[in-house]
Amino acid sequence: MTVIVAIVGWDWVINGVLIFLAFLIIAPILGAVAFRWWLKTNVMEDSCPVCDYTFAGFNNKQCRCPSCGETLIANHGHFERVTPEGTIDVNAVDVSVKKIDDLPNN
Repeated sequence: MTVIVAIVGWDWVINGVLIFLAFLIIAPILGAVAFRWWLKTNVMEDSCPVCDYTFAGFNNKQCRCPSCGETLIANHGHFERVTPEGTIDVNAVDVSVKKIDDLPNN
């Protein structure tokens, strides 16, 4: 068989088939490694700053919290609220209050 292939000059066909079979074996492995790298760099998991619901999203993309519906953007591995230009975002603070009746008389 080898002599016939050598005489006819079809060794390039056999080499092509072997290269194709090697590609069929190696390509899915390389594809899986590349896909895992892409997932690690582009998908992040964090909690919503409004309701603390933990979910996954894509880096540098806007999304909505599935729990409260707040529009968020994923920046550097953390979710941030999307606020219109010129809006100042503040955090509310509980303040203890004393009634006038509770104050000592002078």
